[in-house]
Amino acid sequence: MAGNSSTKSPGPLGGLRVLDLATVFAGPFAAALMGDMGADVLKVELPGVGDPLRALGPFSGDVSLTWAAAARNKRSMTLDLRQEAGQELLLRMLPDVDVLIENFRPGTLGRWGLPIERLREANPDLVVVHVSGFGQTGPHADKVGFGTPATAYSGFAHISGFPDRPPVLPSVSLVDYLTGMYAALGALAALYQLKEGGGPDEVDVALYESMFRMLEVVVAEHDVLGTVRERTGNELAASSPAGIYETRDGEWVVIVTSTERTFARLAAAMEREDLLTDPEFSTNRARLERRDRMNAIVAGWTARFSRAEVEARLDEFSVPASAVYSVADIFADEHYQARDMLVDVTHATLGPITVPGVVPKFHDNPGGVRSAGPLLGEHTDEVLADLGLSAEEIADLRTQGVV
Repeated sequence: MAGNSSTKSPGPLGGLRVLDLATVFAGPFAAALMGDMGADVLKVELPGVGDPLRALGPFSGDVSLTWAAAARNKRSMTLDLRQEAGQELLLRMLPDVDVLIENFRPGTLGRWGLPIERLREANPDLVVVHVSGFGQTGPHADKVGFGTPATAYSGFAHISGFPDRPPVLPSVSLVDYLTGMYAALGALAALYQLKEGGGPDEVDVALYESMFRMLEVVVAEHDVLGTVRERTGNELAASSPAGIYETRDGEWVVIVTSTERTFARLAAAMEREDLLTDPEFSTNRARLERRDRMNAIVAGWTARFSRAEVEARLDEFSVPASAVYSVADIFADEHYQARDMLVDVTHATLGPITVPGVVPKFHDNPGGVRSAGPLLGEHTDEVLADLGLSAEEIADLRTQGVV
């Protein structure tokens, strides 16, 4: 376990109330980000079932480590929104809520009897964040949307991998995490608009669009030049040299030179200043035209030294580079520790568990990781009691399957 513990001040969103109706990754990640910054996040889950994220591996015994880590900083209550009694309870909660996040197929809340008009009757200033695969409008709005297919639809998978091999998908839920960041940003922008006197808004975030937004150069390149970007492996289309290079001890380092200045530093580090006056390599455009030869020069140099020696030399000459870290390397790294990026939090059954720290950092009012993923319905009674329900009424709702 890591040695640091994040139990600092509430964070810049302290006092903000977020209702997380979403499931699995993208919407819940948006809520978790806001929770990291101090928001009070209440997660609503289906009684007896919970968020499907609870069933995703890896596991420690019967506990999903995915849930324990990803559902941090949330309270959990169970509530069946398909039942009128569940809807009424939700509406009673809304006056104290600032942001509602959902990621059902477009129109689902309305079919359950919770259209935006009914939500706004309960809270006229409610910011509603909709997360879906293809957005709330358009011919594909009703299609099932998951992050991995969205990676393909966005165009990202087509350019990922090596030219002589099939496209490669990210090994983590990249689209979902990216979409969660856009959803959190959208929620905060809508809250700012409300603060400045504008009306409450609905935020529409599509999985594929979050990834597509990153392909701005690919889009401009196709429009202006007619180019269809293809897979280039570990190389970057904009600059050379850039890639992953093996060292003498079988380790790997990433080196990139995105400017002529950084290439000059690399040339000095390799003791190959002759490249700076050689017309075949003296400009980035020339190096891109001879990418294979350029990479072979760099690879030949890194192969002569250990990873530690390569890193030390590149740091000495201020060349942008890094060893390719495993998670074991990360746990041993002093910079991760110094930045509180490995924090311990207590899980109800696992005990201490290490999770990533809060991003971004706030100097005067940092957030923190206050809790791991909660037990299913752990805070149901607490929430209902706050609404004024008696123990007998709560027991009756539980008997009916409403909570």
